[in-house]
Amino acid sequence: MLDPVLARIDADLPQATNRLLALLRIPSISTDRAYAPDCEAAADWLVQDLADMGFRAAKHPTPGRPMVVGSGGEGDRHLLFYGHYDVQPVDPLNLWRSPPFEPAVEETPAGPVIRGRGAADDKGQLMTFVEACRAWIAVHGKLPARVTMFFEGEEESGSPSLIPFMESNRDLLRADVALICDTGLFDRDTPAITTMLRGLLGEEVTITGPRMDLHSGMYGGAAINPIRVLSRIIAGLHDEAGRVTVPGFYEGVEELPPDLRAQWESLGFDAEAFLGDVGLSVPAGEQGRSVLESIWARPTAEVNGISGGYAGDGFKTVLPSRATAKISFRLVGRQDPLKIRESFRAMVRAQVPADCTVEFHDHGASPASVMDTSSPAFEAARAALTDEWPRPAAFTGSGGSIPVAGYFKAILGMDSMLIGFGNDDDLIHSPNEKYDVRSFHKGIRSWARILAALS
Repeated sequence: MLDPVLARIDADLPQATNRLLALLRIPSISTDRAYAPDCEAAADWLVQDLADMGFRAAKHPTPGRPMVVGSGGEGDRHLLFYGHYDVQPVDPLNLWRSPPFEPAVEETPAGPVIRGRGAADDKGQLMTFVEACRAWIAVHGKLPARVTMFFEGEEESGSPSLIPFMESNRDLLRADVALICDTGLFDRDTPAITTMLRGLLGEEVTITGPRMDLHSGMYGGAAINPIRVLSRIIAGLHDEAGRVTVPGFYEGVEELPPDLRAQWESLGFDAEAFLGDVGLSVPAGEQGRSVLESIWARPTAEVNGISGGYAGDGFKTVLPSRATAKISFRLVGRQDPLKIRESFRAMVRAQVPADCTVEFHDHGASPASVMDTSSPAFEAARAALTDEWPRPAAFTGSGGSIPVAGYFKAILGMDSMLIGFGNDDDLIHSPNEKYDVRSFHKGIRSWARILAALS
């Protein structure tokens, strides 16, 4: 049943590319209210495209941008596919080599690419699954499983409507497994299923001492300096081995299973090149951990910004009244972000001396997501990807955070497979974003294989 579907995908690639170009022409920027009508237009385009394929599709209004949900197929196996149709702003416009919403196929030394805002994030990725379903229906008259497509319009603006919509539409969205196409290949020839996503905790700490900035000649040595207090706190966040010192921080952090560690070691990750690309050479995380393990499977504490005193041109001899630091924690496994927040704050309060006060401002807290790869569906999908690409597929981790995977688990009670076909040089969120035609083509074929494997 699969071979004629793959042949149909190959023959239909020019038409599939044209459909993607049509969607890319819609400037569906969710962060700017001026583009709200364009987000509506993108949602309408998707509803019509799904309906033309035979899906029962509808646009669902929210306080922000609409959701699109389409259902089709039948059978015991129910798959939910998630993607987002909104895109990032295009600034700075002068750095684009061509208009961002006039997409085109462009020849490059590495092969043809689809150039335009949203090509890789996430319209091109989203359409790989749509086109795979289109081919199945065209060849067999139906899908091999029950499929629900769920397209969001606010992913690039923080997804404010996502949780309320999911909580209000559990029965509409609940399935056996969620498929998310907003990630990438490990490298150009190695597909990946992301099974570990780090969580994120954001904290802003402000230390206040004197009522106003003071002259460092008149008060230096007698008055407390909030920058000195804050610097000591920050310096104490890690021990000499690079481990985070917040009490209880490592509760819920587990070691890698041997089979997963072996998979990662087989990937041939070049840690020296990874650091060298950004002008570094020495790993700075926990001692005894590989770079890949550090960015995929270990928690972190990082200072993202510091402010206080005078930092303008020239020199001003002041003792600042206030000093602020923004600190983020990437979390793994079963770490509890709220418990860590309270432990961190208690640790800071214990180091604030007399004549100083401390204020905290939180910037979100989400736990890590770890998928249960013991489910046969995960290995079936990995085998299907391996059949399509030059190198075997691997279960990988991600240093970043994709909150929707956690929401699917917490709200709908299902694991997610994060399978994407982007490359590191796709320039998502940047000028001149692109998506390789090879990624688009093989991505469609990959989803066709996965549909067959999971049904």
